[in-house]
Amino acid sequence: MRVEHQTSSRERARTAAAPIPPPSADTVRIIPLGGVEEIGRNMTAIEFGNDIFVLDCGFQFREEETPGVDYILPNTGYLEERRDKIRGLLISHGHLDHIGGIPYVLDRIGNPTIYTRRLTGKMIQKRQEEFAQTTPANIREVEKDEVIKLGAATIRFFGVTHTVPDSMGIIIETPWGDVVFTGDIKLNHDNGQPSDEEVREFGVFKNRKVLCLLMDSTNVWQPGFSIPERNVYETLENIVKNSHGRLIIAMFASHLERLIRVVHFAEKYGKKIVIDGRSMRTNIEIARELGLIKYKDDTVVAVENLAQYPPERMVILATGAQGDEFASLARIGNKSHKYIRLQPTDTIVLSSSVIPGNERAVQKLKDNLSRQGAHIITYHASDVHASGHGNREEAVWIHKQVKPKFFVPLHGYHYMLRVHADLAEELGVPAANTVVPDNGSVIEITKGEKIVKTNHKAPSELRVVEGHTVSELSDVLMRDRKALGQEGFCVVVATVDRRSGRLHKSPDIISRGFVYLRDNKELMDQTRLIIRKSVEQSMRNPRSADLDAAREDLADSVARFLLQRTMKRPIVIPVIVSI
Repeated sequence: MRVEHQTSSRERARTAAAPIPPPSADTVRIIPLGGVEEIGRNMTAIEFGNDIFVLDCGFQFREEETPGVDYILPNTGYLEERRDKIRGLLISHGHLDHIGGIPYVLDRIGNPTIYTRRLTGKMIQKRQEEFAQTTPANIREVEKDEVIKLGAATIRFFGVTHTVPDSMGIIIETPWGDVVFTGDIKLNHDNGQPSDEEVREFGVFKNRKVLCLLMDSTNVWQPGFSIPERNVYETLENIVKNSHGRLIIAMFASHLERLIRVVHFAEKYGKKIVIDGRSMRTNIEIARELGLIKYKDDTVVAVENLAQYPPERMVILATGAQGDEFASLARIGNKSHKYIRLQPTDTIVLSSSVIPGNERAVQKLKDNLSRQGAHIITYHASDVHASGHGNREEAVWIHKQVKPKFFVPLHGYHYMLRVHADLAEELGVPAANTVVPDNGSVIEITKGEKIVKTNHKAPSELRVVEGHTVSELSDVLMRDRKALGQEGFCVVVATVDRRSGRLHKSPDIISRGFVYLRDNKELMDQTRLIIRKSVEQSMRNPRSADLDAAREDLADSVARFLLQRTMKRPIVIPVIVSI
């Protein structure tokens, strides 16, 4: 796949009109380029001296506000203008909201070396193979306790707990103290007591001077501690062990640790595995290649051979727990799957929570599955899912270990960031030492003594992927798409005699998604009168008539009339043909 890039003249003009000066010699600059007004497309830049370090590069799936878009990317305009200062792209873990943007933006920011751990590097490499990159990605594997030198800075890493192996935090040493980035994080704990491994990993901060903490905020608004992933493993093991019919377990393909455990449980209890979903197969292959998972060759069987085995011996790993229209589970639900038909003895486990915005799609999925008689287990009734993001008390413990002077909450909607900022203040970080950012905020810490959100703003217009093209999101385009989806459109065609300026015949009206013409004859007849009146008024002096102005007047007149009569706002497309 080759990706084309488009940058609008509006963005180029805005950037040129308001250049952001480089930080002064005694300043650390922090710029969240994505991920602080939404869940996803995480990317943050750290700049001091002549060096820029980029943390993560994810994408976000389209939302209701962006119809027709494939993915939403961080806006890298700031980095593109300063690509010669970028010393590395540091990736915390392998989820798509942290690596998904790499194929689309790597060339734009000068193809810097990617520093990450082994599994994450393999996942990035696998995605890169799907794109016709002009230059291959240069991936440098690091260990969680490794220390490297980039530019004038020393970079350290530390292990963190998340739902994918090889997750890590990043420490960037500056002359005024450490900038610490946790990535997505939770704690491995037992009834609120962090494990020995967590204590050991965070022991790195015992004698360190932390200038600023940049931390995941996704679940800090939830009280207490999150469910340990260990509880999920125990629940899934019992379900695998005790299932008497086919078992279908649906989860994110990126929940690799959980996938590994389910494969292990299946083999332990003498069951066969079907992996149904390309991304899931790819991730399990990567894990097997790296030795993270081991199983006998005959443990995993092809989906087309499913019927050869007794139902009680089959575990099907499927994608699509979020109601994705083309995923495996959706095809099972609507009976379009080529090989899998549900039976009343089947059990389906939805091992994920519902992402905000997907509620209706997931409900429809559950209804379709239930109509076929299958028994469904969700996280509401059983510990079959745990978030990869820590709750409030986990954040409290982490803050107490790191003890930052300044704090910038990342990863989440504004409310989540605000709750996290309030928590930091409760734990002793003065309010003046905390900044709640927006995408593109230019935050500066001067001489290690003062933090401010400056008046400057890095480019923050939405960058989107549509097909093979990366472009800036047009507000007008999105407004039109939403209007088409909600109100439909109406094409009005007026044929005018160029000599007299009068209509040559009755206007034609084409409507899609607005009203059914055959059932609204009176409305259409009145609309034709409005068209005739508007066009003949605009063309009363045919030789000097402005056709562009006539079309605008026609669109305005028809839109105003239709709004008055129907209280709807279809897009009106005016066509004036002169003969």
